[in-house]
Amino acid sequence: MANISIMGAGSWGIALSILLNNNGHNVKIWSVFPQEIEELDKTRENKKCLPGVIIPDSIHFTTKAEDAVNGADVIVLAVASPYTRSTARLFAPFVKEGQYIVNVGKGIEEETLETLYDVVSDEIPNATLAVLSGPSHAEEVGRGIPTTCVIGTKHKKDADYLQNIFMSDVFRVYTSPDVLGICIGGSLKNVIALAAGIADGLGYGDNTKAALITRGITEIARLGVAMGAEIETFIGLSGIGDLIVTCASMHSRNRRAGILIGKGYTKDQAMEEVQMVVEGVFSAKAALKLSEKYNVEMPIVYQVNEILFNNKKPDLAVRDLMLRDKKIESDSRNDWK
Repeated sequence: MANISIMGAGSWGIALSILLNNNGHNVKIWSVFPQEIEELDKTRENKKCLPGVIIPDSIHFTTKAEDAVNGADVIVLAVASPYTRSTARLFAPFVKEGQYIVNVGKGIEEETLETLYDVVSDEIPNATLAVLSGPSHAEEVGRGIPTTCVIGTKHKKDADYLQNIFMSDVFRVYTSPDVLGICIGGSLKNVIALAAGIADGLGYGDNTKAALITRGITEIARLGVAMGAEIETFIGLSGIGDLIVTCASMHSRNRRAGILIGKGYTKDQAMEEVQMVVEGVFSAKAALKLSEKYNVEMPIVYQVNEILFNNKKPDLAVRDLMLRDKKIESDSRNDWK
């Protein structure tokens, strides 16, 4: 049994708190918003994000960062990517040397082009850091639907310890040393999911979505490898696995926002309608900047940026993708003439 603090009371933080509570751990949820904590403590339910998912009475709540961090064996950072740095900075003074922090958010910081793992490392260098990622909708994890994820750490002993903390009969956890690849896959899949949603909003079909998923993972892997990640990671849970579920499911806020954009909404109107942070919008610019920095061609990411920030019509973006210069799908063989 471990003492675990969840930093963030959104859908993913609550779903993980229920999972970890069911695993026999002592769980505490922190939020910076007193009204949110008061409501959760009273109703035992996040009616906005996870309606119908009841939070067990054994899970406690707090608004005090020091109270959340002190005595915690594992801190789970479960806030939206734009708030990762500010939240980490808030509780950094209370983190002890070597205390475990598992970041479960997905995104790239636009200003620095850092992964969220690196953002947390900047703010809390004395912690032992890990990432948890994979195809894992909170709506399903909170209800105990079988799910698989991957934990990434720099050292195997830390991955093994955290694997034992999270794993259960409904939540299978793999381990990996490729922290960078896990972060890149988890972040950029949200941008591709926006594109998949836009295609849905335009009324396109399964052929289009399959094209976006397969060519999307090619773009993600191409960039990840250029940055130093392992190609195997992108055919795993945090790569193609997370991409498939985010592009195909209506649980996906990125897909839902994309559908609205495809129907003519602006990005701001779409995010307001979804009423949750749409990570792909925040990661799109960063992904494009990374592609330019590493000289990697990412045509889908480029067209998503054109739609989001330059008011390009989605149907024209699709046409431009289809009519690009002819390409060979795989150029790994040098003897094909």
